[in-house]
Amino acid sequence: MNQLVPLSRLSATFPAFFRHREVAGRHLLTNYEGGFVLLDAQEFGAFSRGEVPRESTLYRRLAERNFVREAYDVRRAAEKLKVRKRFLDAGPNLHIMVVTLRCNETCVYCHASRADMTSTATDMTPELAERTVDLILQTSSPGVTIEFQGGEPLANFGVVKHAIEYALKRNEVHRKVLDFTMVTNLSLMDDEKLAWLLEKKVQLCTSVDGPEHLHDKQRKLPGLSAFKAASGWIKRINDAYAAMGLDPRVYHVEALLTTTRETLPRWKEVVDTYVDLGCKAIFLRPVDPFGFAEKTHGRIEYPRAEYLEFYRSAVDYMLALDQQGVEILERFASIFLTKILGGEDPNFLDIRNPCGAGIGQIAYNYDGRIFTCDEGRMVHEMGDSTFAIGQVGTTSYAELMTHPTVRTLTLASNLDQQPDCVNCAYNPYCGVCPVHNHRSQGTLQGRMRESSLCQVHKGIQDYLFEKLGAGDPAVLRTFERWITTRDRAHFIQMCS
Repeated sequence: MNQLVPLSRLSATFPAFFRHREVAGRHLLTNYEGGFVLLDAQEFGAFSRGEVPRESTLYRRLAERNFVREAYDVRRAAEKLKVRKRFLDAGPNLHIMVVTLRCNETCVYCHASRADMTSTATDMTPELAERTVDLILQTSSPGVTIEFQGGEPLANFGVVKHAIEYALKRNEVHRKVLDFTMVTNLSLMDDEKLAWLLEKKVQLCTSVDGPEHLHDKQRKLPGLSAFKAASGWIKRINDAYAAMGLDPRVYHVEALLTTTRETLPRWKEVVDTYVDLGCKAIFLRPVDPFGFAEKTHGRIEYPRAEYLEFYRSAVDYMLALDQQGVEILERFASIFLTKILGGEDPNFLDIRNPCGAGIGQIAYNYDGRIFTCDEGRMVHEMGDSTFAIGQVGTTSYAELMTHPTVRTLTLASNLDQQPDCVNCAYNPYCGVCPVHNHRSQGTLQGRMRESSLCQVHKGIQDYLFEKLGAGDPAVLRTFERWITTRDRAHFIQMCS
C-alpha cells in the first residue's frame, strides 16, 4: 500500500478541503460538495506538498474540480451542495400505509412480522384509512407517494381501494402531485384486481429472491409455488403495460431481492432469473436485523465480506451482459452513481444525509400508530416502540414534525457530526440508518467501524470507484445509463 505524505510535508496553502481514501492503488479525493478526483501516487504526493505547476494538466484537473485553494469557486460549490441537498426543501413525501399484517406467505427473513391469514384484527379499517389519508395530505411536500404494504396488502384489498379513491377525491382540495405504490407478493392477484390497479395507475413492486428453487425455499406459499405465482403475474403486468403503449424499459414490475446465506453462491442464477423475467433492475439488498430475521439469524446471516464478493461477481456479470445488449442495472450502484457522477441525490431515504426518518417518510400502522419510518414500525412489531411518534386521529401533522424522536434521528443521521463519517471520503454520497444502528448496536449514533451497513456501503463504493479509476469506456457508458432518470409520468395523479 502506498504511504501517505508525512504531515510535516503537507502543504498548508495549496490543497482546498479534501477527504481521502485509497482505492485499488489510487488515491481518491472528495470535497465537501461531492466532487472527486482519482490520483496516482506521484500525483497525490505533488498535490499534498503543493508542488503542482500551474501550467500542468494535473493543476487544471484539480482546479476544475475545486481541489485547489487559490482557485476555489465558493459560489459553484454552494450551488452544487444546494442541488445535492434539495430533498430538505420539503416535508415527507413517502407515506407507508400498512393495511394489514396478514400474509399468506411465510418468509424465512420476514421483516414485517407477518400474522396468519385468520388474524383479521390486524386489518386497517376504512375509517382509519380515511383519517390516515387526511393526515398524509397535510404534508408540506408538493409530491406525495402513498405506498401500501403489509403483511400482504391484497389480503385487505377493499381498504386499499377505498384509500386510493378517498385520496384522489381529497386531493382535489390539497392538489398534491400524487402517486400510489403497492408492495405485494402477487399470489392473491386476480384479473379483477389487476384491471382496477392498472386503471388507477398503481405502481406494483414484488419480491423475487432468485431462481424458483431458492425463492420457494425462502418464501413458502402453502400448496403452491410462490415463484410461479409471482413470475406469472410479473409477465401479465408487463404485457399489460406494453399493450398500453408504455415503454417497457421504464414501465415494468419492480422486484426486490433479499440476500441470504444461500443466495451468495448463486449470483449468476439470480441475475439470469431477473433477466428471464424481463426485470430491468436488481436491488442486491443484504438481510436486515428486523422481524423474523432475528430468529432465523443462524440460518440466513453471513459475513459482509462474503456479501461484497457476491456483489462484485453479480455486478461484473451484469456489466458483461450489458455489453451484449441485455439491459439490467443494480439499484445500489444506481443510487451511488447518481450521487457520484450525476451530482444529485435520488432521495433514496435509507442512504441520505440526513436520513429520511420522519422528514422524508412516515409509516402508519394498521392500528393507527405512527412511526418515523418503516424500519421503526418493524422494530415496534418486535416489541420496541422507540420510533413511535403519534396516533392517527389524535396527533397533528405539526406534532409529528416537531416530535423529539424525529429531531433526534435527524441529528443521529447527520454524517458531518458522526465521528467515523465526518472525515470519510464517501461522506458526500453515503447515509446511515439510526434504526439499524439501534437494533444492531444499541445506539442511534452507531459505531461505523463495527457496522455491517457501513461495511456494505463502503465496499460497494470501493467497487464503483475501482471501476471508474480503471476507465473502461464500455463500463463508463453503462454507468452513465445507470444514472439516467427516466420519466415515469404515467403513475402521476395530477389534479384536473
